[in-house]
Amino acid sequence: MGKRLVHTPEGVRDIYGKEYANKQTIQKLFGDKLHSYGYQDIQTPTFEFFDVFSREIGTTPSKELYKFFDKEGNTLVLRPDFTPSIARCAAKYFMDENIPLRFCYLGNNFINTNNLQGKLKETTQMGAELLGDASPEADAEMIAMLVEALLNSGLKEFQVSVGQIDYFKGLCAHAQLDEETEFALREFISNRNEFGAQELLLDRKIPEQSIQALLGVNNLFGSCEILDKALEAADNERSQKAVERLMQVYELLKVYGVDQYISFDLAMVSKYNYYTGIIFNAYTYQAGSAIAKGGRYDNLLEKFGKPAPATGFVVMIDDLVTALTRQKICPEPENKNLLLVYAADFGSALTKAREYRTQGYSAVLMKLEQPEEQYTKFAADNNFSKVIFI
Repeated sequence: MGKRLVHTPEGVRDIYGKEYANKQTIQKLFGDKLHSYGYQDIQTPTFEFFDVFSREIGTTPSKELYKFFDKEGNTLVLRPDFTPSIARCAAKYFMDENIPLRFCYLGNNFINTNNLQGKLKETTQMGAELLGDASPEADAEMIAMLVEALLNSGLKEFQVSVGQIDYFKGLCAHAQLDEETEFALREFISNRNEFGAQELLLDRKIPEQSIQALLGVNNLFGSCEILDKALEAADNERSQKAVERLMQVYELLKVYGVDQYISFDLAMVSKYNYYTGIIFNAYTYQAGSAIAKGGRYDNLLEKFGKPAPATGFVVMIDDLVTALTRQKICPEPENKNLLLVYAADFGSALTKAREYRTQGYSAVLMKLEQPEEQYTKFAADNNFSKVIFI
C-alpha cells in the first residue's frame, strides 16, 4: 500500500523546485499587466452549488464536473470555470452598481473528463473580467490587455484569433435550425468536419443557400481582409452586425498597436454556451491547444439576477509555462535562496544567516554532516542559487 500512496490520481501532478518557481514568476509577470490596467483581485470559493454551473448557465457539461454532497444534502461541485463564479459574486455584492467593474483572478479549476489528450484535470488559470460595459472599447481592451500580458510574461510569437459567435448564430437562426441541430453543427464546425456538417444539414432538409452560408464559415479565417468577405456572405442582419462589430474592434486594436498579433476566424465557436458576441483564442507553437480563451457574455449575469453586459478572458498558466519552457524563453525567476552549511559554530552561522535575511535573501542553515559535493548537488537540485560553506 505504501508505494501506491505516493502516486497521484490520473490527471493531477506535483509541481516543485525550479518548475514551480518558473510558474510563480510567469503568474506575477502576467498579473502585473492586468493590475496595470486597474483590474482588482477577486477570490471565489473552490467549490460552489451545482446550479452555478448548470446546463442553464451554459458552462461545463454535468458529466465533466466533480460533484459531491454537503451534510445538508446539497449538490456541490469543484469549480470547472471561473466566469460563472465571478458573475454570481458580482450579482451578490454589486447588484446596484452601474459603473463598470474590473476583476482579475488566479486559482485552480477542475474538469472531470476521460478524454485527457495530455491535459490535466486540475489546472491553474488566471484571467480578467470586465462587467457592465457593452462597448467595442471594452472588447478591444480585453484583447489588447491579453496581448500585452502575454508579451510581459515573455512570449514573443503568438496569435490571437478573433471570432464572433453571433455571426454563426445569425446564420443558424436564418436557416431556422432547432437547438439540437445547431449544437450538433457547432461540434462539426469546431472540428473542421465539413463533410459531417454537410451531411447533417442535408439530413435536416435545410435550403441549399443556407447550407452554403453555414459551410462557408470554414473559409472565413485569416487577416482583416476576410471581414469584407464575411460581410458579403452574411445573409441576415444579425450576422452583418456581428462583422461590423469586429471591424470596429479591429480599428481600436490598431490604436492599441497590437494588430500584428490579431487574426480572424468566423468558424470559431466555444463549448461554453454563455458567449454572445466576440470570442477569441490565443495560440503559440509548442502548445497543443489554445493557451488563452475569452469573449463577450452579455446574458450570464442576468442568470444570477443582475442584467449586465460583460467580457473577459482566461489564460491557462500551465500551458503558458510549458510553451515558454519548450521555446526556451521562460523568464528566469529571481533566485535569492541560499544554502549555508556550517561546520561547528552555530552562533556564528546564525549571525551570518540573519545578515542575509535582512538583505532580502532566503537562508537555510544546515550542519555539515556529508561530503561538500553532496550539498552542492542538493542546492542545484532544489532551487538554491548558491551554497556557502561557513
